[in-house]
Amino acid sequence: WYFIAFLPDRKAIIFVYFKEDIMKNNWQKKLTISLACVTFLTATSTSYASYNLNPEVKTATTALKNATAIGVKTFENKDLQNLENKDAIVVMSFGTTYTASRKATIEQTVADLKSAHPNTKVVLAFTSHIIIDRIKENEKIAFPTPEEALAQLKAEGYSRIALTSLNLIPGMEYAYNEEIFELYKNQFKKMTLGTSLIYWMGQENQRDDVSEVLTALKTEFPKLGKKDAVLLMDHGTPHPANAYYSVMQERLKELNLNNVYIYTVEGWPNIETIIPKLKQQGVKNITLIPMMMVAGDHANNDMAGAEPTSHKSILEQEGFTVTPYIHGLGENPNIRKIFVERANEAWDALVSDTNNNYISKKYSPDNTF
Repeated sequence: WYFIAFLPDRKAIIFVYFKEDIMKNNWQKKLTISLACVTFLTATSTSYASYNLNPEVKTATTALKNATAIGVKTFENKDLQNLENKDAIVVMSFGTTYTASRKATIEQTVADLKSAHPNTKVVLAFTSHIIIDRIKENEKIAFPTPEEALAQLKAEGYSRIALTSLNLIPGMEYAYNEEIFELYKNQFKKMTLGTSLIYWMGQENQRDDVSEVLTALKTEFPKLGKKDAVLLMDHGTPHPANAYYSVMQERLKELNLNNVYIYTVEGWPNIETIIPKLKQQGVKNITLIPMMMVAGDHANNDMAGAEPTSHKSILEQEGFTVTPYIHGLGENPNIRKIFVERANEAWDALVSDTNNNYISKKYSPDNTF
């Protein structure tokens, strides 16, 4: 739990604590400041974040504050504060042309979010223009881009927008979401942006999203014997956030899931990286599971396709017995619940009155909204 109090002039009261570490017999004091306390109207503020600031820094500049702005982002436009509050939520997803999977994952998650906010307009927007075009051509359904969705909401008089993401990690696609926030925040009275499904890793006293998501996902794993393994196929990214996959692998070990391995389609580690480890452990039977929001082209073709270059075929050529499990993350109700929690964090930041005290909430899996 983090407590944030705001003064009437929208300046934040900054609560700090000191902690002492022994490093080679030298005492060091670190001043930890909640970034949620960044001054409003001069910089984007964030919730659920903290960072170590050297005590010698007496005045943090706007550039420094913005550079360290992590977590749920919040921006208020001082020139539009007289507008009436009219709120909406925009859900941003890459999308998929696989209709059945889209309905069972993306659209079901949006339905869950609408149930949590029955009196609020919720708009689904896709970031892939190719997918938008193909769906429009094949299904006669027009999904907007985030830019189009925000333009339409502005035309309809909506003044406060909570942006939320269906991305797994804060990689390239989430960077797109952040750019949407930066480009459009000045057009509305207030705008917030929630985090990806996995964001915090337990650092700086933050929650551990990695363990939370893996715990929710493991309910789908088959019972594993000594010669069995589960391979979780992630997307991979050229973005530095590809490092999250290494953290995921370490968390699997901490959860005693030693025969579960992370690999990626377009990043590191790849399937060739994992095969020697499987052989070294004496694994004979493998279950392939896509760790992606939808079971789309990557799951059906790259992972489980009949082509000799599919992961299933490559593993079979190496002598393994392979069973694909073709279901997207969004089919798991526990995962969908976490997505709704991430969206609700953006919503709470949107509707909080910054002239009054605001407590940023950390939701337990058993809480409702």
